[in-house]
Amino acid sequence: MENDNILDLIDNPVDIDYSKPSRSRFLFLLGLFGFVLFFVGCNYGLWTRSFKSTEKIQVPESTTSNPKYK
Repeated sequence: MENDNILDLIDNPVDIDYSKPSRSRFLFLLGLFGFVLFFVGCNYGLWTRSFKSTEKIQVPESTTSNPKYK
């Protein structure tokens, strides 16, 4: 007889297992936070490993936007 009321003792309004809107909101925010964290991490990795040239590259005059031919 005491086992019938065990859910009344365990029921907690903050627990996400018993509240579907709370669970849905939590999982949405968790997924959104994970996506933003992944996006920022990928962009940071691309930013730190970007190509940085230290020398001036000579471009032939015939390949510029206003080409000069001989």
